[in-house]
Amino acid sequence: MINTPKINGERISKRLAQAGLCSRRDAERWISKGRVKIDGQLLISPATIVTKSNLITVDGKALPTTTNCTRLWRYYKPSGLITSHKDPYGRPTVFNYLPKNIPRVISVGRLDLNSEGLLLLSNDGSLTRQLELPSTGLIRRYHVRVYGKLNMSKLVAIERGIAIEGVTYSSIKISLNRQNGSNAWLTVSLNEGKNREIKKVMEYFDLIVNRLIRISYGSFYLNSLKSNEIDEVSPKIVKNLKEQFGISNL
Repeated sequence: MINTPKINGERISKRLAQAGLCSRRDAERWISKGRVKIDGQLLISPATIVTKSNLITVDGKALPTTTNCTRLWRYYKPSGLITSHKDPYGRPTVFNYLPKNIPRVISVGRLDLNSEGLLLLSNDGSLTRQLELPSTGLIRRYHVRVYGKLNMSKLVAIERGIAIEGVTYSSIKISLNRQNGSNAWLTVSLNEGKNREIKKVMEYFDLIVNRLIRISYGSFYLNSLKSNEIDEVSPKIVKNLKEQFGISNL
């Protein structure tokens, strides 16, 4: 086994993420399970430093050589798909429905099974991580249809933040688009995206979410994309994003 850092490189967990195989957190779990080797030797520490000269294998397969070509896509996730590479219940996933010419990608955050709309996908785990971080300050916007007795004064007040069942949610901006009886369409903007955040907040105010569509993520918009359509972001925009976040390749 090896556990000796090498110089002039980067952490193995970051390299695995950049290759689009997994997140850095997943990489640490893979290493602890003995799935990763460097130059034929079992790796035991996610802090190990690697360079271009190292042969890295995961489950016996060499690391894909994709780190020099970071790519990013906009995808309209349909309702009814899981945002996961594998589902223990055998439900269809986003990745089952992508075109065959798309390389292995990971999603920027998630959308629930019954949610739809804009999902960003990339083959670079470092880029997806930066796009996900709340500290990056990227605003996620949603069109949300709710059912129930609407009290906009209470909803507007949560722009200052709210705590529900011990979980604190930061600023959430809500505006009314239109209302028809007990149904209403809202625009909801937030920058955290905690698990089922919008649905939990609406439930707190006795509102049932019966449709949720993400329309934008930072400077990326759903625009005219139709359900299950995918569109690649220009290399120039991706390059600018990487420079903005200070992401470089080996």
